[in-house]
Amino acid sequence: MEKLETHLTNFARDGYAVIRNFLSTEEVVELEQNLLRYVDQIVPGLPPTDAFYEVKGNSATLKQMQFMEKNDSFFAEFQQRKRHRELAEALLGMSVVTKGVEFFNKPAGIGKQTPPHQDGYYFTLRPSEALTLWFPLDVVNEENGCIRYLPGSHKKGMRPHNVSNVLGFSQGISDWGPADQAIEVKATANPGDLLVHHCDTVHRADANPSLRSRRAVAIVYYAAHAVPDLEAKARYTESSKKQRQQLQGVEA
Repeated sequence: MEKLETHLTNFARDGYAVIRNFLSTEEVVELEQNLLRYVDQIVPGLPPTDAFYEVKGNSATLKQMQFMEKNDSFFAEFQQRKRHRELAEALLGMSVVTKGVEFFNKPAGIGKQTPPHQDGYYFTLRPSEALTLWFPLDVVNEENGCIRYLPGSHKKGMRPHNVSNVLGFSQGISDWGPADQAIEVKATANPGDLLVHHCDTVHRADANPSLRSRRAVAIVYYAAHAVPDLEAKARYTESSKKQRQQLQGVEA
């Protein structure tokens, strides 16, 4: 792994960092095995708020999960690992609290695009200080929908968002245009690598028309002193709930 100072510089300047070989081969195997166990044993009993599918009723199209740390002891421990927390605190330059473990997938051939967005719009924190550690479990490149970052966008405030009608990403940037796309940077990665981005960094991903999945486990950390804007949170939660009900066809 490169020196921490390099990643601190990149993160401060660009709002994201790509850390090669962060996990050992053994750690990747451990994460993969526990994810497969979770999908096999835990997911069938989860409510629709905790697991989303590209195709309703088709377990092979699992696209996103949240609250994994609440549903399984391994992921509760995974988010608390000292090395993960210390990296998050070094990059943000402040104490952090863990806010959850999530799973993101673009199933082979059918994974939909992720709209350009800022996680901070979803988090509604004051101040907007948080980050995500993103651990890929497949080779991630242009073919299967790698993340595309807008360098330096974390320094430019929150951009306007509107409903996206994309399950799992209910809000997308409404003024996204060719000028943004011209300067975005593709972040390719292999299992064992780690992508990290600030909650205000604009990012998106294309659909996955390939024959390969694009799976990743993510940990979200908030700055310890950040608090939610309750009014903004309520608006976002209500909008997200309505879209999820429409797209999943559920009542809860």
